Amino acid sequence: MMRISGKDISLKIKDEIKEEIEKIKVHYPRVPQLAVILVGDNQASQTYVRNKERGCQYVGMDSLVIRHEESFTEEQLLAEIEMLNQNDQVDGILVQLPLPRHICEDRVLEAIDPSKDVDGFHPANVARLFLGQHSLVPCTPKGMMVLLDQIGYDLTGKEVVVVGRSHIVGKPVALLCLQSNATVTIAHSHTENLKEVCQRADVLIAAVGKAKMINSDYVKDGAVVLDVGINRDDNNKLCGDVDYEDVKDKVYAITPVPGGIGPMTITMLLKNTLEAFYNHMK
Repeated sequence: MMRISGKDISLKIKDEIKEEIEKIKVHYPRVPQLAVILVGDNQASQTYVRNKERGCQYVGMDSLVIRHEESFTEEQLLAEIEMLNQNDQVDGILVQLPLPRHICEDRVLEAIDPSKDVDGFHPANVARLFLGQHSLVPCTPKGMMVLLDQIGYDLTGKEVVVVGRSHIVGKPVALLCLQSNATVTIAHSHTENLKEVCQRADVLIAAVGKAKMINSDYVKDGAVVLDVGINRDDNNKLCGDVDYEDVKDKVYAITPVPGGIGPMTITMLLKNTLEAFYNHMK
């Protein structure tokens, strides 16, 4: 069994980005800049934003973190996004989700310039992904594809089952697998015979949000399992959607939680910001 360490792979990629930014300092008037907006005091969101800040610092990117009280209005937020859209020093704009209830997430995400949408959530980028055109791709799905590439796993002709159909993970990763010539099934809470569907998978992607839901009964021998879940088990210990201990002896490769997909997400955010920078400098 191969334990796919997203922690190690993400560090390797961050070091490559760091080298790239050293070259940028020589050839360009500025380095890439990521702007992150945080509204409210959601503790998890604050942690994510701090990690993004640290990621930027590590690779040598500029980061602009803008924090607002919960009472910050949608109109104020949209006006701020427009200012960042117009700011030539800013390459990536990320509004940390979830937003307070009085703010419409869809309206906010649509306000971001698609060329600065480093989360890959703007409808224009979603459409380009669907059409197989070049776009900024959501970070978690992009990270999963990089992990498969790093372990030398070719998806051509393989059967992929994605459990979960969210806009952030399930749907985009299914499209990326299709683009890599896999045969893809998207399963969800209404899928009949879910176990049997999962048992067909050469690559099983668990993005359902239920602690340890996927056990060895769902997994065929020699499968690759990518676990996107971040949950707490009965002992309040961090765990994924997959029962790691139960399936590990059955699989070819698996991502742990924590230390699997999670670290890749922020690293792909840095990659997207770098890509947006180059696009803006053309």
